Amino acid sequence: MGLFDAYCAEARAALAELLEAAGLRHGDLLVVGGSTSEVLGSPIGTNSVYSCALAIVTELHQICRENGLFLAVQCCEHLNRALAVEREAAERYGLEQVCAVPAPKAGGSFATAAFSLFAQPVLAERVQAHAGLDIGNTLIGMHLRPVAVPVRTRVKKIGEANVTAARTRPKLIGGERAVYVFHDPGAQHGVYDR
Repeated sequence: MGLFDAYCAEARAALAELLEAAGLRHGDLLVVGGSTSEVLGSPIGTNSVYSCALAIVTELHQICRENGLFLAVQCCEHLNRALAVEREAAERYGLEQVCAVPAPKAGGSFATAAFSLFAQPVLAERVQAHAGLDIGNTLIGMHLRPVAVPVRTRVKKIGEANVTAARTRPKLIGGERAVYVFHDPGAQHGVYDR
């Protein structure tokens, strides 16, 4: 077993629970923010370990690919929380590309690892992801679509880092007379879902 196998197993389990709850579709965006400092038990931004990030991001990237999802990995505040994404995702979602390359001490190890794994990596200023996984209180909320809904996973930590997950749903509009379930006497009933 490798040095970071336990962290990878925890990340895999957390993402599996999120995917089950979120009901994502092929081509959807998943945002991940992570701090290796927090995973290893240090305060955020104090103990960046690229090999740890590479192990975890490799695991998450593989799961996303198997499920037909685009992975967006958030940089730290030194790059204004821009995100490493595949060029294909940037083009599909019309993301604004910014000119920087993440590094462990300027962008963070998670984003640097993603940049090294992606076939054609670019840095996007912002995304509106369909779901997200936050490893170490990195504050990914700015990159989730409205309306974010917390997903309570059984996995509470990856290493020593707190884990928070969220899915999103379309905004409910209208008032007390609004109807959210389509009722057609000649058809099946269904709930609006994007």
